[in-house]
Amino acid sequence: MDTKSMIIDVSTTLFQQKGYIGVGLNEILKACNISKGSLYHHFPNGKEELLIACLQSMSESITTDIENIFKRYQTTQEATQAMIEQLIDSYNREGTIAGYTFTSIVSEMAALSDSVRNACSHLYIKMQTIYSEKLVADGLSKETADSIAVMMTAAFEGGIMLCLTQKSSHSLKVLLQLLPKLMREDQ
Repeated sequence: MDTKSMIIDVSTTLFQQKGYIGVGLNEILKACNISKGSLYHHFPNGKEELLIACLQSMSESITTDIENIFKRYQTTQEATQAMIEQLIDSYNREGTIAGYTFTSIVSEMAALSDSVRNACSHLYIKMQTIYSEKLVADGLSKETADSIAVMMTAAFEGGIMLCLTQKSSHSLKVLLQLLPKLMREDQ
């Protein structure tokens, strides 16, 4: 792994654990075992540029995973159930599912810049687009599909955060039971 990728991977984990504000530059340098000059070589604008790189990396990983799941299943309901089951399995196996959300990183959204907010917004839009396209393929109107996609994104993000804060997969199990039913009722 090259130095830039290593910095992104290590920093992503730190940001997920402590939030953006909770991670100092010296902590990143120490965890990566690099000099300040090396960090600024790869990220000339510093910590915020690094955060955006971490968010973009997570975005690619998360959306690729979601796309793969949604391509394997005939309907949005089946894909949604499979996705939630995967999240539950991951939590039960690893005790966390932080790699599926970046909410913990940007919980201090008011303190962050427009460029960070835009990077986050871009990921949510990509997720909603995947959900909406599958719902349209299921026969829903574009308007209804877009609305349900927003609800799905909010439900997944909220369910993951509840899972992490409550140290239980209960919230995801509730989503597993209710979310597919809500989609059926709207069809």
